[in-house]
Amino acid sequence: MKIDIVTLFPEMFTGVLSESIVGRARAAGAVEIGVTDFRKFSTNKHNTVDDTPYGGGGGMVLKPDPIFDAVESLFDPSQAKPRIILTCPQGVPYTQELVLDLAKEQHLILICGHYEGYDDRIRQHLITDEISIGDYVLTGGEIPAMAIVDSVVRLLPGVLGNDTSAELDSFRNGLLEYPHYTRPYEYRGWKVPDVLLSGHHEKIEQWRRRESLRRTYLRRPDLLEKAELTEQDRQWLKEIAYEEQGSSPRTS
Repeated sequence: MKIDIVTLFPEMFTGVLSESIVGRARAAGAVEIGVTDFRKFSTNKHNTVDDTPYGGGGGMVLKPDPIFDAVESLFDPSQAKPRIILTCPQGVPYTQELVLDLAKEQHLILICGHYEGYDDRIRQHLITDEISIGDYVLTGGEIPAMAIVDSVVRLLPGVLGNDTSAELDSFRNGLLEYPHYTRPYEYRGWKVPDVLLSGHHEKIEQWRRRESLRRTYLRRPDLLEKAELTEQDRQWLKEIAYEEQGSSPRTS
């Protein structure tokens, strides 16, 4: 995969792209990541990339020409157009389902905005996607771009040491992930659940599924509305609801 980031602040990405999983993925050749400063594509003598909005109002608006020119320098117009993503509060919510979709692409271009917003011709005629990482406002699009890069790169083949790690991630199957434990067995009086030391793989998987359902029920019940649940899952959810309410499930 190739990922290009179009930004006014390329230095912000130095550490993020060179450390941890993303850094190792680049070193291994699993992904190629480039950072382009779109101020270099300004054609006026002051190298400005923004201007006051037509119609009046506060703030400054990013001009279309530097961004169009920067983005179009990153791919061959005669070839298939890559996914060109605008990071902005007005975009669709970023979900694991969308991460999985982006991870199938060969080329992503991420545009990081600033100031009051973008000239809307960028939205209408250049990009393919608008993505929001949450219902809040950031100074610019760099942090959302970092989140997108990190979440996509870790899904590329061979990037994680254990490929099953990504398959078991929270949200991958529509639920939050189950609790994890490691050594020591007892810490400050708190013990690891005995089932995890039983060696009984079927019981362990059942416990993990049940606890995944419990965590989702308690923290993100909205996810259960779209999750693919079995009859056993639904029975466990009934039991979990009774347990969390401090009573026992009825037998009849």
